[in-house]
Amino acid sequence: MAAERAVRMKNSPQLPRRNFLASAGATFLAGALPAKALSQFSAAPLPPFSVMLWTIDSKLPFERRLATASDAGYHAVELVDEYKDWSQSEFAAARQKFRQFNLVVDACSGIRSSLCDPAQLESLLAEVLAKLPVLAQLECSRLILLTGNRVPGLSDQQLHGNTVNALKRVADVTAAQNIEILLENIDPIENPEYFLTSVAEGFQIVREVGHVRVKFLYDFFHEQLAEGNLIAKLEKNLDLIGLVHIADVPGRHEPGTGEINYANIFRKLGQLNYSRYLAMEFIPTGDTVAALRAAREFAGKCLAEGRATAAAPLTSELIHA
Repeated sequence: MAAERAVRMKNSPQLPRRNFLASAGATFLAGALPAKALSQFSAAPLPPFSVMLWTIDSKLPFERRLATASDAGYHAVELVDEYKDWSQSEFAAARQKFRQFNLVVDACSGIRSSLCDPAQLESLLAEVLAKLPVLAQLECSRLILLTGNRVPGLSDQQLHGNTVNALKRVADVTAAQNIEILLENIDPIENPEYFLTSVAEGFQIVREVGHVRVKFLYDFFHEQLAEGNLIAKLEKNLDLIGLVHIADVPGRHEPGTGEINYANIFRKLGQLNYSRYLAMEFIPTGDTVAALRAAREFAGKCLAEGRATAAAPLTSELIHA
């Protein structure tokens, strides 16, 4: 019997040790490890989801667009200039609607002045200062900024330096309200004149600014069109990322409709314990609520898989501790 059992064991397929440990999970650990060790194994909560409101049919009333985001299970929305003509009472009504739909405004854009053109620096600062009361009305603490287009006669080095200087100045004038600034890249296909088309250079600019409230908005759609190599840049610069934007290439539709391997990107975000907002900025190919819900669920599943993969080595360490 012993010999027969030995032959069966020898001929049966064996799971690699790491795969076994990864699949064993917290249930096995609960019976084998003390609570202190289990707390080290616990994964952080998944990041919250947001949606750029402009991608939800602009013909719909504002309230209906909020309801669409809420129905799809989102925690937040991002605004451009939907509020530009609102009165005080309209801001108050909007805040009431945000609470009704259990939503917050996680970021706003809409600043028109350039970061890279020194001739526009004063107008940029004035525009940002004028935006601060609006952000307060929206109970929003994050502002998306664009570099603007290249300036004739100025070198790339000068445009880079001007952008660094402008971001430092913006960080100064927004300090009292504790606003986080998010620098965004745009691809050269969408705008051939735009200065910051490279995510790598965007991260370098943020490093040079060296301010805790100046972060980078990593837009995977734009970077795929510009340069690609999305995951390597994500891994190297996680500490500088304040927000990620999601849309597929081509067409700016939902994840899984194009060439970007969003399953791997979401898993990597999970492995890296990314905890900031993950914002959908795609044009749905079908029913908006269904598309947004499917994108959120797809992302959540892959993020959780990434967290589990990251936990597997820790599981091994705890077992052998």
